[in-house]
Amino acid sequence: MSPRTALTTPAEGLAIGFQPSPPQADAHALHQLQQALAPGGRPFLGLPDHQGQVMAELAPLLALFIHHQGSPYDDSRFDDGTGAYEEAVLTYFAALAGTSLEEAHGCVAASPREALLHGLVLARRGLPAPSVYVNEQAHADVGRVCKLLRMNTVPVAAQGDGAMDPDDLRSQVRMRRGAGALVVATCGTPRHGAIDNVADLRAAVAEFGPVHLHVDASAGGLAAAHTNLEVPWSLAHGAHSITLSGHPLLGLPAPAGISLARRTHTRPADPPGTEADRLPATSRNGLITLLLWARLRSLGRAGVAAMVARSQDAAVYAFARFEAAGTAPQRFPGSLTLTFDKPARWVVDKWNLHHSGHRARIVTTGPMTFTAIDELAADLADARQGVAA
Repeated sequence: MSPRTALTTPAEGLAIGFQPSPPQADAHALHQLQQALAPGGRPFLGLPDHQGQVMAELAPLLALFIHHQGSPYDDSRFDDGTGAYEEAVLTYFAALAGTSLEEAHGCVAASPREALLHGLVLARRGLPAPSVYVNEQAHADVGRVCKLLRMNTVPVAAQGDGAMDPDDLRSQVRMRRGAGALVVATCGTPRHGAIDNVADLRAAVAEFGPVHLHVDASAGGLAAAHTNLEVPWSLAHGAHSITLSGHPLLGLPAPAGISLARRTHTRPADPPGTEADRLPATSRNGLITLLLWARLRSLGRAGVAAMVARSQDAAVYAFARFEAAGTAPQRFPGSLTLTFDKPARWVVDKWNLHHSGHRARIVTTGPMTFTAIDELAADLADARQGVAA
């Protein structure tokens, strides 16, 4: 492409030109952006973020090239000294999911979506041409990954609380018996924070041939692991593989995904270059592994549990305040996700609320303080009474 050619028109002052730009001016622009996104710079309650939790003391790691090559289980790969950190992170998440690295294996991925891709690729290896059965309220990434892998996706009806309906799953699998079923359960649906019952789903399809049950717990796994839930959701409850996430609740400055699968359903010792090694383990970002390890070490299991408990207290408090404001809130028991009637546009813009259709949502992590909840509830009440911003 000619240096004079531009595919699109960038925002003013951000175009990358033929000649170098002044480093000081660009650094100043980035510092201004950092200040705008810093705690107190703007209200942000629509999605989890890392405000107030960025580990600035780890900034020197950005000067290093930390590259994980190959599978964590490939003894022939070059180890730059960070392999032990990944093993420690995987050991922690395996325990949360109800297993150990003796019974399961996995990897740290660059995002929950990449971890999900890895998990579904491994799941498909044991089934000839399975359809993928997904809660109709599952995260959109599940459908995107299935499309990428050219797998037939079958939506399964959700119950009133947002969890997958085992009866509808049974009906859907019965119509396609023989090809095997790859069931993707969700722990923490985007709309309600609902958790699919792994034990009920496995029982619903047990008579129709081979089944692999994967759990997408990227949104709710950490919270579920520290909650006295009655809903079976993990590898300990009969799942074959699971996807978890490390960044929303822990407040990391970059996405992080964790993929774990029972060893009886995978072949981790395959030689390098095979399908198991190529997705996504061939080239992986070691920096996010170190950030995960440092954050978890700084908190300990007790600290993570306390963070979850505080976030759940905030969700319960928000439910009561939003109910008093007349916004018809909904919340799955134990979830950090709370949905409510979408307010006036000025409230959505002021609080950067995530919304879909006639509902908006918040997730009670990170900067979600009780004071912020009170202020948002007051705005919701004003909006219902027709008060303008």
